[in-house]
Amino acid sequence: MIKNKLIILLTSLLILNSCNEKNGKSEPSPTKSEKKLEIPESNPGNKQHRLLLDSERQISHVVRTIFQDSEGTFWFGTQNGAFKLQGDSLIPIDKIISESGKGVTIKDITEGKDGKIWFGHSDGVSSIDKDIVTNYYVSDGLISNDVWSIEADNQGNIWIGTIDGTSVFNGKNFAKFSLPEGKTDSTLGVSSPKIVHNIYQNSKGKLWFSSNAGLFSYENNSLTNVSENLGIKTNFINEIFEDKDGELWVSTKDGLYLLKDKRAENITKGIIKTGKGIGSIAKDKDGNLWLVSDQHFLYTYDGEKLVEFEKTENNKGPVIFEIFKDRDNRLWFVGFGGAFRLENGKFINVTRNGPW
Repeated sequence: MIKNKLIILLTSLLILNSCNEKNGKSEPSPTKSEKKLEIPESNPGNKQHRLLLDSERQISHVVRTIFQDSEGTFWFGTQNGAFKLQGDSLIPIDKIISESGKGVTIKDITEGKDGKIWFGHSDGVSSIDKDIVTNYYVSDGLISNDVWSIEADNQGNIWIGTIDGTSVFNGKNFAKFSLPEGKTDSTLGVSSPKIVHNIYQNSKGKLWFSSNAGLFSYENNSLTNVSENLGIKTNFINEIFEDKDGELWVSTKDGLYLLKDKRAENITKGIIKTGKGIGSIAKDKDGNLWLVSDQHFLYTYDGEKLVEFEKTENNKGPVIFEIFKDRDNRLWFVGFGGAFRLENGKFINVTRNGPW
């Protein structure tokens, strides 16, 4: 009798499980590549619904950098690799990969003297010449595969800033370029004494290196510690930017400096609480400087006063990694949340379908 009851019980459980599978209650979870967008069953106009849809439409949830080449073509560097805007279509550059064949995060983009587009990323550097992609790694002579900045000089060399120092590529070989060692920035998730955040060649041909050891310039085979010479009060340098008038602006851990008359003036001192420091900087068509402070706060500077840009729930753009002005004088803001343009004071979300 007990045996018969056990058989009946097992049979009932099997039937119940079969019914659940048909009703979709016991289907296996999709893999990461198969996972579908989960649409809430409530009002399709609700906020959660819109966020889920917007996430699927973004160029990437994290856009690290944007670049416009000499022909006017836009390139986007994201946590999901590189994309090229071709007409109104966004084309992924699938062949930019790590040495093990995995995808990469693009952190910086530049154009070489020969027209090749170069990408610095989480697993080396890559170039694209028309449709041909070439990837380079430590095994090819690069100092580190963890690349944070890349710049092409007017001599045809490619300068690469990594978490472990600087490499320079002459088209055939990589060579180490020595910079002083600084300190690790403990307020950031990723940092090191040798990290080079930004490499930039200005209009006069001088190279600039923003590092955790300070700001350095390089010209005529001579390296100069600009931080030391001009009185920049921190060695944590994020970026240097040259405006159309040839003035140099430096974003640092403790503020934004203007390099002028052989001195460095901190224009944000006592006005902006910097926290993690000043980030990306750019100037708009009207000559106003835009800057990011502490990763979240956006300011403008007209040469006399700093004004915070008032964000609202419906007009706040991304957590900004980079500000960029294109050839049509449009300001782009890219970062955590996707890509946006600022038009008439409003952030316009630029998705995979534009608006371009």
